[in-house]
Amino acid sequence: MSDILIRSMTAADWTPVESIYREGIDTGNATFETDPPTWQVFDARKLALGRLVAENAAGAVIGWVAASPVSSRKVYRGVVEHSVYVANQAQGHGVGAALLDSFLRAADGAGVWTVQSSIFPDNPASLALHERAGFRRVGHRERIALMTYGPWTGQWRDTILVERRRSS
Repeated sequence: MSDILIRSMTAADWTPVESIYREGIDTGNATFETDPPTWQVFDARKLALGRLVAENAAGAVIGWVAASPVSSRKVYRGVVEHSVYVANQAQGHGVGAALLDSFLRAADGAGVWTVQSSIFPDNPASLALHERAGFRRVGHRERIALMTYGPWTGQWRDTILVERRRSS
């Protein structure tokens, strides 16, 4: 997709953002969440910084990225955990890379020094996307959660912790 527009997410984007979130949940390889939150909960939990959507040439939202603080303690003010989701029909066309690049530029500009995420080992596309963006694997958490929905119901899941440190 050559015509990807990245812009700030607004409340008006919630319907397609929620739909894309649901697609990720349904794969069982995107999150431990079982349902998308309401807009009000999402809005309260996510930072305004780097909360972005990707639009295709027709103006349809085809992906999103957002982050949360990892801690309320002041010493962690520059550490965030992010999520990036791409609509099923838009995967493999650079949408995730465009979103992640825009997010990282916003995070760098705001003084964030560590961006992290936990990714399922069974999500090689996300792992590759993050490696291309300069993230490194810093840990493997085994049997971190027992799935209660979707294709992995009743199975323990591992996650890979990845992080990107700002160089300056």
